[in-house]
Amino acid sequence: MNFSIHSEYIELCKLLKAANLVMSGGEGKEVVAQGLVTVDGQPETRKRCKIRPGQTVEFQGHAILVENAGSCSKIGGRVLAKSTHSSE
Repeated sequence: MNFSIHSEYIELCKLLKAANLVMSGGEGKEVVAQGLVTVDGQPETRKRCKIRPGQTVEFQGHAILVENAGSCSKIGGRVLAKSTHSSE
């Protein structure tokens, strides 16, 4: 799955929630603390780890490639990150 962000980074727990891999921020923090998430192939336990474009996050068999959003949707001046699922 590709996940586009408009900012410089997204925190790891927020990425997991935004990508719908966890149901809540609390669940995201728990799975990261347990070492169940990898960033670029390495276990990551920092809940607020800054994930930047070009990095890959993996959790429960799902890989998320974070991309820099060239064109994101805006609603009321607020930029929204968007997730794109590939059919690979």
